[in-house]
Amino acid sequence: SGNMRAAVVLPPGEDLNEWLAVNTVDFFNEISLLYGTITEFCTATSCPVMSAGPKFEYLWADGTNIRTPIKVSAPDYVDYLMTWVEGQLNCEEVFPTQVDMSFPRNFVQSVKVIFKRLFRVYAHIYFNHFEKIQSLGAEAHLNTCFKHFIFFVLEFDLVERRELTPLNELIQNLTEGDDTAEVAVVDDSDEEEAAAAPAPAAAEGE
Repeated sequence: SGNMRAAVVLPPGEDLNEWLAVNTVDFFNEISLLYGTITEFCTATSCPVMSAGPKFEYLWADGTNIRTPIKVSAPDYVDYLMTWVEGQLNCEEVFPTQVDMSFPRNFVQSVKVIFKRLFRVYAHIYFNHFEKIQSLGAEAHLNTCFKHFIFFVLEFDLVERRELTPLNELIQNLTEGDDTAEVAVVDDSDEEEAAAAPAPAAAEGE
């Protein structure tokens, strides 16, 4: 825990936006590979909605191509999500790679939206495909990847508390003994996002 917590801290002299950008790319690639291990088991039949257990359903909207939140299967949601994130990462106006270009003023907010959505993939994997992950012998790897992800999220307040609710217990277990592991409640005001929609049977979950 200590080493992983220290690994996510902004290094002395490092620009915050640069640190966020580099790590966003790394976390995106990591979760893409993780989801890739269970894609054949995450189908429109097995996962007709994008969910994290019975209390949390996620609707998709990107604010551009799809403005009104829509209910889609989990594989379609993840496909939309990964395509959208890749588009953000490849957009010079959002993630500049040229030395003479500066980060946009809303860069941190853009990063927060990406991390919020990537968290949902982790939540879906844990709730819907954890047994398959165990059968593949990938449980330890998944936990290590998520632990690294959540320490980074907590360090920079990238995902608000209500969004983390589905995996609260796991987060507490993984960060046990870490007295700095608290999540700041931030204003999730991005216009693009379709917020987590509670399943009708458990509206109190959100």
